[in-house]
Amino acid sequence: MEPYHDLFEQLFGIAGQAGNVGGRLIDGGNPFEAPRQRDFPQPPLEILESGRIFKAAAQSLGYKPFPLPAANSPRAYTNPDGASLAPCQYCGHCERFFCEANAKASPAVLLYPLLRKQRNFEIRLHSQVTGLVYDKHARRVTAVQFIDLQTAQMYEQPADVVVLSGFTMTNTKLLLTSGIGRPYDPKTGEGVVGKNFCYQVMSSVPVFFKDRFINPFMASGASQMVVDEFNGDNFDHAGLGFFGGGYIYSNVTNGRPINARLHPAGTPRWGSAWKQANADWYAHAFNVAVHGSNYPHSRNYLDLDPTYRDAYGSPLLRMTFNFHENDHRMSEYVTNKAAGIARAMGATTVGAAQPRRGDFDARQYQTTHTTGGTVMGADPSTSVVSPHLQHWDAQNLFVVGASVYAHNAGYNPTGPLAALALRLGDDLVRYARQPRML
Repeated sequence: MEPYHDLFEQLFGIAGQAGNVGGRLIDGGNPFEAPRQRDFPQPPLEILESGRIFKAAAQSLGYKPFPLPAANSPRAYTNPDGASLAPCQYCGHCERFFCEANAKASPAVLLYPLLRKQRNFEIRLHSQVTGLVYDKHARRVTAVQFIDLQTAQMYEQPADVVVLSGFTMTNTKLLLTSGIGRPYDPKTGEGVVGKNFCYQVMSSVPVFFKDRFINPFMASGASQMVVDEFNGDNFDHAGLGFFGGGYIYSNVTNGRPINARLHPAGTPRWGSAWKQANADWYAHAFNVAVHGSNYPHSRNYLDLDPTYRDAYGSPLLRMTFNFHENDHRMSEYVTNKAAGIARAMGATTVGAAQPRRGDFDARQYQTTHTTGGTVMGADPSTSVVSPHLQHWDAQNLFVVGASVYAHNAGYNPTGPLAALALRLGDDLVRYARQPRML
């Protein structure tokens, strides 16, 4: 997979510091990363004041911090396809918005303008796919059904090869509503479509510096310093009672005053004292955060709701999910490590560590990086698609996206997702030349 990871980084101008080139460890990069063939195509983003504080504290504890690889472009960049990015302006409106400076790598900026020039490519806007036409006897998908949202006309698009490349939830729902594959049954543990649904386990420790100017408005969507000592299998789990882990980082990604406000414990929730706390601490605080893994559980899954339907008459997708003992134990351990880094910073005030406790609460936003539901594997009895993302029950159907992940690692799933998609491009060429199970 490494060549496809490298190609993704070149196409999207990823900024970062390599930690392992050809087996040679590089100072300043991630010492735990697998060998890569060359460095990132762009140098890492500027280290923010929060990152400087985090870096010094982490190094004082013997950790090896490094800048988080980012799709924010630190300088003007032209990718191998000739598409260009401009330098990041480090504004406070980044991670949830398109970039007015054209400094954020995304398909909308780097991919679709190129594809629209191709005569054999067509994108149909204002359309909603509602299902796949499946020939169960022939084990093939013969067409895709969609609605033109402007005319309400239903269309059926015949196809020799179909790639399902929606969001995690969308991929799973379309397979379930189209009757492709066996739905997962949590009572028996049998079936495959909808199982292994995973979330992420997030936590944080707030820090406040009376005499250090943090200025969260000078940030980018991925301008963090990171330590990886407690992520995945990078540490000894013997006797800890849990699997997985997470990376710890200085969490400054935006400076929107309404969204990014930290207050010390005891601050009133309204009134003049609350307003004064906003003025005092807006530019003097940040979170030391944990981005934690989430492993599959037999009682976490996706299925079709038996009662509720969407605007097109299809059953809604139902998410059954909760955090379990492994999540709580992992979060407690790694968040305590984050608290140790926070205490080493010399902050005026270190807030209480906030590991994940209790049940999942859908009312509070936590993350959208969900995975699973159409997992890949070598055994058709336990997976939806093959290692080449080919559906076991429909030879001409391929599924790509975070829905094919068997679990959710500490990092967001973007990098491996892009690498799998690029590899699928080569596999589709092979399949078109000679249709078969790859």
